[in-house]
Amino acid sequence: MAIRKTGIVLKPDMTKSILKNLEPGNKERINKIIDRVISLTEEDSINEYEAVKKLYIIRHKNTEHKFINRFTELIDYLPQGIEISSLKQKLIGSYFLSEYTLECAALFNPSMIWHPNQSGLRNNEKRFIISLRATGEGHISSLVFKTGIIDSESKIIMADDSHFCEMPRIKSFDENQYEAEFDNQSNMSERVMFPQMPAESNGIEDARFVLFEENGWKNYYATYTAYDGHNISTQLLKTEDFLNFTVKKMTGNEIKNKGMALFPRKVNGKYVMLSRQDNENNFIMYSDRVDNWESKELLMEPKYPWEFFQIGNCGSPIETEKGWLCLSHGVGAARRYTIGAFLLDKDNPSKVIGRTKYPLLEPDENERNGYVPNVVYSCGAVQNENDLVIPYAMSDYASSFAIIDINELLEKCE
Repeated sequence: MAIRKTGIVLKPDMTKSILKNLEPGNKERINKIIDRVISLTEEDSINEYEAVKKLYIIRHKNTEHKFINRFTELIDYLPQGIEISSLKQKLIGSYFLSEYTLECAALFNPSMIWHPNQSGLRNNEKRFIISLRATGEGHISSLVFKTGIIDSESKIIMADDSHFCEMPRIKSFDENQYEAEFDNQSNMSERVMFPQMPAESNGIEDARFVLFEENGWKNYYATYTAYDGHNISTQLLKTEDFLNFTVKKMTGNEIKNKGMALFPRKVNGKYVMLSRQDNENNFIMYSDRVDNWESKELLMEPKYPWEFFQIGNCGSPIETEKGWLCLSHGVGAARRYTIGAFLLDKDNPSKVIGRTKYPLLEPDENERNGYVPNVVYSCGAVQNENDLVIPYAMSDYASSFAIIDINELLEKCE
């Protein structure tokens, strides 16, 4: 079975960074830092701030505005009865921010979805969004986006990345849910979903995006793994436009482990989800609510040597005339990850009607080495005309694309 690797490589960018809050410790230390800045002479304050601006203003959008915002957040720590100049306010704010490079360790586990804006293209073109797990200092992962165009022959052209990155404005927040909004003038590649909730404080991992349709209404959902440094949980992200996002913690007895992938529509009046609760097998779940899952059914166990250790899904199923086409990952000898596929009955997706005997995609010699060696992995593919376009990570370091004829793949699902 012929599979074509495009040779496009999305590599980590060491320069892409955000300014995030720096918490220096207790109130006494915060007060000391503020007092030290206040004690500077006007001349020293000007010189110091000009040096700070020179270092950071070209690397971030609205840098001075961020300094002022951070100063405002410290209002309860300011000494009483002292007037602080605008310049010193910005300087104080700068001491309580930290530049964090988002992708310095890895850019991997991509999910591909069609862009909500398909205007301004030629008839044979479509615009797509790639979401990726970006891992930086301290192994903290965030969710970043890139865009590109693909034509009817599956030729891919990636859009230019912006130099800047922006976190969204948090509109509402509690420990189980928040709403976030990006500036509508921002470039897609500038938008970063950085951890906000306690449950995800150490990482937003492996988002599986799907365009969900119901009664003519369309919405994008993504399930992802939240990590707090000790425990994992599953979060549900929702957006219509990739500008406004709602994130909430999923609930239910079977919200366990990693790798949950939502079907793109209800089946027999139920939401349907692929899952893996036991670090070994694939399961399927049904629910009346998209955010609550109480029961599961065993769907598949490892069958072939390349998946003897563990199987899982590689994103949401794709509906075809022959059934629900699902990508899977298998873990074999020496923790080698490969990608295969299986086919589920369209009306009864609990029924497996075919699976590939051999992997579709394996790490070649150029893809074996990275942060986690011998791994290819995807979080979601798309169908483009007669092709299946698979974005995939190479050894948890960088990402690329592979293309296979979808009809040939369906025939190989024995």
